[in-house]
Amino acid sequence: YGGVGQVGGALKGMNTPSILRTTKANALSRGVGVSASRVLIIQNKGGGHGEIGYHLANKLASDGHSVTIMGDPATKLQSLPFSRYGDLKSKGVTTVFADPCDPSSFANLGQFDVVYDNFAKGKDTCAVAADLAKQWGVSHYGYVSSAGMYKPGNLMPMVETLNVKDTAGQKEVEDHLDRMGLPWTSFRPQYIYGPLTNKRDYLDYFFDRVVRGRPVPVAGSGQQLVTLTHAADVAGMMASIIDAGDKAHRQVFNCATDQLITVDTLVALCAKVAGVPTPSIVHYNPKEVQLEKKAFPFRDNHFFVTPDKAKTVLGWQCEHDLEKEVKAYFEGYKAIGKDQKSMDFPIDDVILRQVPMMA
Repeated sequence: YGGVGQVGGALKGMNTPSILRTTKANALSRGVGVSASRVLIIQNKGGGHGEIGYHLANKLASDGHSVTIMGDPATKLQSLPFSRYGDLKSKGVTTVFADPCDPSSFANLGQFDVVYDNFAKGKDTCAVAADLAKQWGVSHYGYVSSAGMYKPGNLMPMVETLNVKDTAGQKEVEDHLDRMGLPWTSFRPQYIYGPLTNKRDYLDYFFDRVVRGRPVPVAGSGQQLVTLTHAADVAGMMASIIDAGDKAHRQVFNCATDQLITVDTLVALCAKVAGVPTPSIVHYNPKEVQLEKKAFPFRDNHFFVTPDKAKTVLGWQCEHDLEKEVKAYFEGYKAIGKDQKSMDFPIDDVILRQVPMMA
């Protein structure tokens, strides 16, 4: 499958190597002498967000900060990544489960210097935490937003100044934090993976099929470029705002790896890791194949952001390599028995019964 190359801030043409790396901006040195902070991470019950919260707490505690996680009471504690939250106790991380939309939930927690909101999806769900952060006089209010809020367009990679959907709840949160005058920073992640997530939509889609010798339906040509970012790299970017100080205030950062990969190359990579030399890929046009619901976990067109701003302003660098991490991910896939689990693929069968619309 394809090799590794580099692309600049804008993609020139599409006849490029299948695995690419965006241009590395000149990273700034991280701040020194930053005192330890009392940090509150407000965590939702989602598996993807949950792994970000785990790595963020681990990173901050390792950096000497005092960390408290407030988890959603509806969290399934027996499932990953939350079943691993107990590991954080040895690093001094405190975990409580309470409703972050209820002011009484914060009554016995004291005050905090930094808040990370990994919970809110709209103004109503951030209001209580934002009000308290204002009272506490926090130095940072980090918010986990989404790169999915950008309006569809042809400009790739997507940068932070592009227009976003007016209806996006995450934009509502960003605007509310700004009106309040909080020292906010918004992170817009895109396609997150990691060893602890229970949201296994992305890589598992390919592994589920190649290990069973099934064709892999791919929406579009398969040459569309995407990014897949390790949750620990997302957490590392988020943690960096404490050292960055006021340079991070009232800023939006795309939160993604600087590696690009085509979908077909991603299929080939997963197949290679699984010991399948030549995977069968069936391309189809999702606009012409009749399906009751979306089947493919990625878009059928180019869709990726650039993290250049975070490199320049925050001094952040991506530390995880996709090719290496997919191998580790597959070991975790086998460890939980997914390679042996009985599976049906009714949507695939519908696609495969229809004439492939694209070669």
